[in-house]
Amino acid sequence: MTITGRYNNWTLATMRDKRWTLKQADSSFVQQLSKDLPNVSPAIHTLLAVRGIHDFESAKTFFRPELSHLHDPFLMKGMKQAVQRISEAIEWHERIMVYGDYDVDGTTAVAVVYDFLKTHYKGDLTYYIPHRYREGYGVSKQGIDFAHANGYHLIITLDCGIKSAELIGYAQSLGIDVIVCDHHLPDNNLPPALAILNPKQTDCPYPYKELSGCGIGFKLITALAMHWKLPMESAYQYLDLVATSIAADIVPIDEENRVLAFYGMKKVNENPSLAIKTLKETAGTSRTLHIADLVFVIGPRVNAAGRMDDAKKAVELFIERDEEKIKVLADSLHSDNFERKEIDKNITQEALNLILGDDAMMARKSTVLFQPHWHKGVVGIVASRLIDHFYRPTIILTESNGKVTGSARSISGFNIYEAIHECRDLLENYGGHFYAAGMTMHPDVVAAFAERFEQVVSQTISPELLIPEIQIDAELRISDIRPSFYNILKQFEPFGPNNLRPVFLTRNVYDFRGHSRVVKEQHLKFVVHQHTGETIDGIGFGIGEKYEIVNNGPFDMVYTLDENEFNGQTKLQIKVLDIKPSR
Repeated sequence: MTITGRYNNWTLATMRDKRWTLKQADSSFVQQLSKDLPNVSPAIHTLLAVRGIHDFESAKTFFRPELSHLHDPFLMKGMKQAVQRISEAIEWHERIMVYGDYDVDGTTAVAVVYDFLKTHYKGDLTYYIPHRYREGYGVSKQGIDFAHANGYHLIITLDCGIKSAELIGYAQSLGIDVIVCDHHLPDNNLPPALAILNPKQTDCPYPYKELSGCGIGFKLITALAMHWKLPMESAYQYLDLVATSIAADIVPIDEENRVLAFYGMKKVNENPSLAIKTLKETAGTSRTLHIADLVFVIGPRVNAAGRMDDAKKAVELFIERDEEKIKVLADSLHSDNFERKEIDKNITQEALNLILGDDAMMARKSTVLFQPHWHKGVVGIVASRLIDHFYRPTIILTESNGKVTGSARSISGFNIYEAIHECRDLLENYGGHFYAAGMTMHPDVVAAFAERFEQVVSQTISPELLIPEIQIDAELRISDIRPSFYNILKQFEPFGPNNLRPVFLTRNVYDFRGHSRVVKEQHLKFVVHQHTGETIDGIGFGIGEKYEIVNNGPFDMVYTLDENEFNGQTKLQIKVLDIKPSR
């Protein structure tokens, strides 16, 4: 079965009604902000209040982040021991291995720590990235054996290791010390490492818990810089890579991560590393980058190395100094990413056909699909694309080296890691987060796993979670949408989890003189107004089926604000997410 007719233009998730949830701001926060910031729009007070900002000082910290706001790295449990052991290794001319995961977070973390150490240590230093297909995620026996065979006595793991108690015990038995730098949630059984840097440890006093893996690597090098009495710029020069990890790993962009992302984006646009500069050129963009560009332009190219070939290429790119070699590496990543997109597109089409051709599958509250020939490097992306279509917890599985492996993605409000945990007796290995996870199992249990997972999801998910939700920050009138308002709005960047791009609601709007229309068979081009007479232009991607609501107005709309440049002129426009008839 192929997808025909209406499925060509509108996904099932687009066609179903969405939940609109207007966030509730603390009224005492709003009142205090209206006193402290009297010359800004009341909508700004609301936007700040729903982010937990309650007075002038917290607003100042939010709008004017400073590097001095970063926490002392030595507040992190294990930092003193880690710095001491690395310093001893350098003093004793030991061989040191920097070991990291194959995704953006892992490769940027390895590049940051390796390059920093290489600058200040002329002894034997190497890095190791496990091969996605031959070794799998995290610390591998092959990697430890390589370290042992080549005389490395200290391994620093980045973005992995917290769940590798047995393998780190193995390293210890070979006389190798391990420092674990990881941001994933620890198990009760911690690895027997010399030091563990992970703020999520229950007894770690570090004030901020949501650093990326690269962020923890950055805290390590700042601690080393402090201990060695180096200028802090020796660590700050890597902030563009830290921001790339924050964006790509989808960690919260609040508190300390906001400071790191803010100054990382500043470096990306004003003084980027040669690697970031070249990746930007390879992508064919010369404009100012926003953090979303790190997610959708830079990140996929870095990730493509590990998905399609060997992630060591990404680290090579970040640590290389020769411009010609960097260009060759960036072109290779660009080619990998092109290949990844083609494979991703084809597998997504196969997966859609499997679901749409099966009534029982359509009726489920979860999706679990397995095809042994699917490319392991894109199954997580395909899972995300299926959620765009069917909006339910999704797992995509493939076969590699006689084992079935896969990636899970979730929907807002549902903990997919806990659901997989309930199926743990069927799994050989698993790990992840609230919204994303991975697992390994024997081929014989795939059907049983799919049924168990569906049972767990059906019993634990509330029906409303299966309806896509749009969370709205504040209500506006069209007359509120002015350049001065938007200029303040831009200062809310960088956007990301816990500080998403604000979504607005405007009620009782009308099509302006029949100017709204469907374009390219699936998008809505808006020109709308309210009774006060002001109009604004906008676009609604993928909601062309709702044109009759516009034509028969009045209607309510939820949207984000943006700027549109055309013929040298810049004007505000709305990006409409959904519309409903006004009540």
